[in-house]
Amino acid sequence: MTPTGLYVPLITPFDTRGEVDQEALTRLADQVLAEGAEGLVALGTTGEPHALSAAEQRTVLDLVGATCRRHRAGFMVGAHTAEDLRALAGRPGVTAALCLVPPFLRPGEEAVLAHFARLAEVSPVPLVAYHVPYRTGQTLSAGALRRLAELPQVVGVKHAVGGIDADTIALLADPPPDFAVLGGEDAYLSPLLALGAPGGIVASAHLATADHAALVTAWREGDLPRARPLGHRLATLSAALFAEPNPAVIKAVLHAQGRIPSPAPRPPLLPATAEATARALTCAEQLAGPRADAEAA
Repeated sequence: MTPTGLYVPLITPFDTRGEVDQEALTRLADQVLAEGAEGLVALGTTGEPHALSAAEQRTVLDLVGATCRRHRAGFMVGAHTAEDLRALAGRPGVTAALCLVPPFLRPGEEAVLAHFARLAEVSPVPLVAYHVPYRTGQTLSAGALRRLAELPQVVGVKHAVGGIDADTIALLADPPPDFAVLGGEDAYLSPLLALGAPGGIVASAHLATADHAALVTAWREGDLPRARPLGHRLATLSAALFAEPNPAVIKAVLHAQGRIPSPAPRPPLLPATAEATARALTCAEQLAGPRADAEAA
């Protein structure tokens, strides 16, 4: 299965005692799928997996997986080691694993390709590589990504290179067959879709999910008069939501909207500042305004 459309990498909501709020997580998963997301990502970096116990991670997978099955939606899981991947064999409904390019070591392109080849051999599900060089320290050229696409089981890449660079242009000018280049840099989602990306993994789509889904559809259908202004507005929202380390501002806005019981992430992250929260709330309200006016007309 080649993933396409909008995927939302879910936050992990905590209650006022700091425990995983299972009801809030299920409700949030239901909401974004009902509003147009094609699938969800559990235990992505937005979900703070580094701060969850093994038992909490299993709970998150159980709840998100059950919701995806009810909606017949894609279910992607953050899994970065052979052990993580093998553990997915007993989980129903997982459609892909999101696997980070090895971080910090900067092993080189050949080593990255060998790493994914080893993972592909043991994985019970297809792999989507998470390419985020400003976090991992490892860049991958368009040529390396094409070679990655040739590996069995590797069906896509979450492309989060900090912008639209020369390799992005080269890759999407001649994309590998049956290999999804998914936008992973929220503020650059619209231009990546314009270049031909078939979708994105977008944390900002916790807010204005229907608008993000509509943006994917508009670019796919070539509806430029709709896509361009919508993309500009969503990029402004994304910039506000990522003004402080993710997912602090997203959580703060969701809490302010009454959708989760607490705005707090777990350490080492800090809660969003009041200023960043207010700016993001204003962007969300402004984005809702034109839509609300159009629906009332």
